[in-house]
Amino acid sequence: MITLTKSIICLMLGFIFSIIIGIFIIPFFKKCHIGQKVSKLINARHLKKEGTPTMGGIIFISSTLFIMLILFLNNNISFSLNFLIIILIFILYAFLGFLDDYIKVRKQNNKGLSIIFKFLMQSLIAILFFTFFLLSGNNTVVNFYFFTLDLKFLYGILILFMLVGSSNAVNITDGLDGLAAGLCAISFLSYGIIAWNSPYIIGNEEIAIFCFTLVGSLLGFLTFNFYPAKIFMGDLGSLSLGATLAAISIILKSEISLIIIGFVFIIETLSSFIQIVSIRYFHKKIFLKSPLHHHFEMLSFNESEIIKMFYCVGLICSLIALIYISFH
Repeated sequence: MITLTKSIICLMLGFIFSIIIGIFIIPFFKKCHIGQKVSKLINARHLKKEGTPTMGGIIFISSTLFIMLILFLNNNISFSLNFLIIILIFILYAFLGFLDDYIKVRKQNNKGLSIIFKFLMQSLIAILFFTFFLLSGNNTVVNFYFFTLDLKFLYGILILFMLVGSSNAVNITDGLDGLAAGLCAISFLSYGIIAWNSPYIIGNEEIAIFCFTLVGSLLGFLTFNFYPAKIFMGDLGSLSLGATLAAISIILKSEISLIIIGFVFIIETLSSFIQIVSIRYFHKKIFLKSPLHHHFEMLSFNESEIIKMFYCVGLICSLIALIYISFH
């Protein structure tokens, strides 16, 4: 009951702090001309978003970290190695995204960090993750519904694959106002509930509180990011959110749940991959435009309709995942 109370309070605090930070950050970013450069290859309706402030991920990231720090200083939470892993992933991927955004804003184009440099940094972060993961006494067993599989040191490859895949999937999904932020709020809410029910995981209480704090912060951010957006989260936000989702699923020993909870992110990524392969090797488009949310735009769905539809799918998938976990 204490964890539940703390989680709800932190959710509300996250929302309030996010609103306050957003009120000050948005005018400051506008003044500094930290704006989004929109590619002409995207739907023409998006060109009017040119110049909208970006790097808004700082709103929910700083809000969440500030509340975690306050809780720690007041002895309301403790930093286990498991919880430290999640905080490190949250910060390191935010920094990687910041570098990407900074280069884009500085050069006034959509070309940020090179793919090679990004992958190198992500690999180093994954090695750090795996080292702390083993030091914390976690096992390398992946739990499927009917059987388990011990990957041993191959678990490090799984960590890299999940971090890279999830961070890029959220980044790809972040193409409509409020789409990625809303879906991530649903996903982190699900993992907060899963963490409540994982007393055997060291740091489960802190992980649950972190998830609920981030949900509140994302909801606060959505008041500025929902259509029509006053600010975008940028790579700073999307890479951090995606990697942290993967990190939490790994720490909670619920790796398979990420496939269900992150179903919309996976479909968005697959639609882009399929489109690229189809055009390159068969010279034919499968979708009118990729990723999938742009395909629906080309079918004359308005932005709000697409966002609501994707939210519903994300919510249903999260409920299915919670049912799966309860019987696992």
